[in-house]
Amino acid sequence: MKSIHVWAMAVPMVLAVAACDLREQPAGMDAGGPVIPSVRGYAEGEEILFIHTEASDRQIADTLTAMMRSRVLVVPELADVPQAALANVYVFTNGIQPRRARGPLEYQADIFDAPPGTPEYRPLRAVNLVTWVNSAEARLLTSATEIQQAEATGQVTIERPGVVVNMPFLTWPGGGER
Repeated sequence: MKSIHVWAMAVPMVLAVAACDLREQPAGMDAGGPVIPSVRGYAEGEEILFIHTEASDRQIADTLTAMMRSRVLVVPELADVPQAALANVYVFTNGIQPRRARGPLEYQADIFDAPPGTPEYRPLRAVNLVTWVNSAEARLLTSATEIQQAEATGQVTIERPGVVVNMPFLTWPGGGER
C-alpha cells in the first residue's frame, strides 16, 4: 500500500511528499515522520489517489482515522468555508461492497467532481451521502455525472450534511503520478 510522508516546513505550510511502503513501518509513523496513507477513489470515470487530512465533523474525522490508521484532525471551522471554495465528494451509504477500494462506510469508493486541471478544482470537499433507493440494483459508479444521472432517474438520493473534508488529490485523470 502506498502512503505519503508529510513534513510541515513553515508558514504557510509547505509539504514535502515521497512514496513509501506501509508494510515496512508502524501505522501512522516511520523514521522520517508522520505517514498519511493514500486512498483510492474515482473522478471522471478513472481511479485516482487522494488523502484526507482534516474534517469539520468529529465523527467523520474518527471514521476516517480508523479507516486509514492515520489521524484526521477535527477543524470545525471548515464547515464555515463559503460554497464557492468547495468541490464535492460522494460517499456511499449502501450498495456494492467491492473487494478492492471501499469508501469510509465500507461501500464503493468515493467519487469526486472537479479534479485538478479543471477550473473548479478545490481540495476542500463538501460531503454528499449517496444512498441507493433499491440497494439490490446498486452498481459501480465512477463519475459525478453518473451519480447526477442516477439521482435524476430516482435510483439514488443525495443528502448534504454540511460536513467538509480536506481531500487533496495525489493522482487524477490526465495528470499526476500513476
